[in-house]
Amino acid sequence: MAAAVLSVLSAADKNRILRAVGTALRENASYLQEENARDVAAAAEKGLPAAMIDRLTLKEATIAAMAAGCDEVAALDDPVGKITSMWRRPNGLLVGRMRIPLGVIGIIYESRPNVTVDAAALCLKSGNAVILRGGSEAIHSNRAVAGIITDVLKRGPLPPDAIQLVPMTDREAVYELLQLEEWIDLIIPRGGEDLIRTVVSHSKIPVIKHYRGVCHVYVDRRADPGMAERIVLNAKTQKPAVCNAVEAILVHEEIARAFLPRVSISLAARGVELRGDAAARAIVPSMKAAADDDWGREYLDLILAVRVVKDEGEAMRHIARHGSQHSDAIVTEDREAAERFLRGVDSSAVFWNASPRFNDGGQFGMGAEIGISTDRIHARGPMALPELTIYKYIVRGSGQVRE
Repeated sequence: MAAAVLSVLSAADKNRILRAVGTALRENASYLQEENARDVAAAAEKGLPAAMIDRLTLKEATIAAMAAGCDEVAALDDPVGKITSMWRRPNGLLVGRMRIPLGVIGIIYESRPNVTVDAAALCLKSGNAVILRGGSEAIHSNRAVAGIITDVLKRGPLPPDAIQLVPMTDREAVYELLQLEEWIDLIIPRGGEDLIRTVVSHSKIPVIKHYRGVCHVYVDRRADPGMAERIVLNAKTQKPAVCNAVEAILVHEEIARAFLPRVSISLAARGVELRGDAAARAIVPSMKAAADDDWGREYLDLILAVRVVKDEGEAMRHIARHGSQHSDAIVTEDREAAERFLRGVDSSAVFWNASPRFNDGGQFGMGAEIGISTDRIHARGPMALPELTIYKYIVRGSGQVRE
């Protein structure tokens, strides 16, 4: 019922609701922080890692960003009802594609209560009802956020159950959710590889996923060394615990002896541990020896694997074997080598002379995103508003019948 109402709700009504949610979050910031403090205290008592506690904490700036995010989504173009293409057949029929909502989306995520707002806002704007299931470590925060959203929805015209939070922390509730194939159209998990694999293995519902972010930067023989160094440093150290951070660099053998000592000093100054193959360690002996499982490993930390390769072909073969089809980059002034790499690397985003950290909906100019997909069906790469819709065909005639 809620999904049907939401699917035809006007853009003006959706935008008004989103802005009202943003206002309500600002007005209830103290309450949100009080409830969040209960989760943070419990996380500290359980000895959860500092990085997880940091993601869990709702600072004033975090709440302000959540509210601003609602306003930003309201300002985005509404994809629902848009005609993306239209053509006329010889018999006079006019055939077109119209964007429509997916229906009901289930989102399963960890740690960050701001995801509750992000997911709710994106699903509302794209016309989808949503069932949210956050991690147990953020239950008080998520309940508080969901309660604020529900209070806004009660003002109408949208049924309050268009955005629902699973209120319990029992893992069995997730397994039950994943069986509701008649009621839920798509599952989107956000979190670590273990969470995503668990969801995929138990779900009767289609799942949009990416398991790991094993991203590479290949430094070609015709790379500008300064540019390559900046890109590697950014890709590894700007935010190392995210899925589009680089986990391995591949360096052409003709440039390795000049480039590796230079970049290793810069990386070491930022606390990065290097793990290299024999050729890389022959040039920079201070590197640790890379083990077999370092290739294809998602560190999510200040650790970087380093390998020397013969050419972009060997680099591409390495990425095909060890990568995760997420984000990979080539640094080179050789256009032909770059074009071979762009065509040949099968990842959701492939970069030439740019950091793979740009694989993000906001950075691509798409607005907010609900995640990055490495799937081949429905959506690939950043999942922004258009990727939260599907299409139907609309056909306009003047009495035609099929002979």
